Amino acid sequence: MTLHPTTGKPMNASQNASADAIVWADPARGRSFAVWLTGICAANGLDAASVRLASADASFRRYFRIDAAGQAQAGASCIIMDAPPDKEDCKPFVKVAALMVEAGLQAPRVLAWDEAAGFMLLSDLGRQTMMEVIAPPAAVDAIAQPTDQHLQMYLEAVDALVRWQLASKPGVLPAYDDALLSRELALFPEWYVDKHRGFKLDTSQQLTLDEAFAQIRASNLQSLDGARVFVHRDFMPRNLMIATPQTEQTGRRAGPPQARPAPSGGSALHEVNSVGAIPQLGVLDFQDAVYGPITYDIASLMRDAFLSWEEDFVLEVTIRYWQKARKAGLPVGDDFGEFYRAVEWMGLQRHLKILGIFARLTLRDGKPKYLADTPRFIRYARATCMRYRKLGPMMVLLDAIEGNITRVGYTF
Repeated sequence: MTLHPTTGKPMNASQNASADAIVWADPARGRSFAVWLTGICAANGLDAASVRLASADASFRRYFRIDAAGQAQAGASCIIMDAPPDKEDCKPFVKVAALMVEAGLQAPRVLAWDEAAGFMLLSDLGRQTMMEVIAPPAAVDAIAQPTDQHLQMYLEAVDALVRWQLASKPGVLPAYDDALLSRELALFPEWYVDKHRGFKLDTSQQLTLDEAFAQIRASNLQSLDGARVFVHRDFMPRNLMIATPQTEQTGRRAGPPQARPAPSGGSALHEVNSVGAIPQLGVLDFQDAVYGPITYDIASLMRDAFLSWEEDFVLEVTIRYWQKARKAGLPVGDDFGEFYRAVEWMGLQRHLKILGIFARLTLRDGKPKYLADTPRFIRYARATCMRYRKLGPMMVLLDAIEGNITRVGYTF
């Protein structure tokens, strides 16, 4: 049901014509939102009638955009997060947003938060993602062709990543440890192999998978002397925003984020004031950040879930990252070959995890669009297995799952 954003009453067909109209599966939540919106607009100078859908992601969160009221702030806008509290915990988002601001990154400022209801008002980092600027070919098997502009954006992303990693401290974020790596890898056989492909592993194949998983976990936890940093976990062009004049202006405000507690006896409403020096790219979707292997985010950036680059470009950006990280004193080692091997093995864990997640999104959550990109991850995983002799049995197993003929040619 589509409810009017300010009255909470059902809209008629003419009012509901826009593709950006907000639909509420739970009318009671829609009415609660309308009440919250009225107060937020009055306190922040926003135009309630302008609220519309901005985006939705693989979770239960949705994002709306709302314009500032009056001509004096024409073109200015904010973002509203709709995160049902029974399905989404927003506390990690607020915590990591503050960490990113403290690290000098451009992250959304939390302007108001009704924790009990799951509504949050955020600063707007812009309307165009890095992915939209790249505009890669739609075909899942297509290889994007890099331009000078693409390289410049990736180098800006690398700068942001180094800045984020330099702020790392142990004991602040959850540990990306053996237990978490194991849970993530388990998604692959459960959701992709068994439930999506309908492939039943025999005893020998299960042993191959178990041995490969043990090798992958050991590599990811022990490579580069076990170097650990803050890990975004989805650091890729879809989650990097191109700055607008509005975000550049708001980025010049000084001071660390400060949260005011809710008044005694009132709702859990928090206001947070921001931020320090800001680079160009904004960073989103960071609520699952952890403290883990330094190789994870560069692997995520260059082996993207939704676009594929030629190997030369992947290597060029990864080398640039390694050089900048090494110069900044991050623990990336002195041997690029060793570092790149660690990146590839970390990437393999991520590829297998995402195959499981995308299958689960389709089969459990009714979001089939993600499954279209699974061939990309099979190619990523197979390419890594082909490069390293120890992963040869895993490559053969992947081919059996996909119904392909194995062609062997190891590099290491």
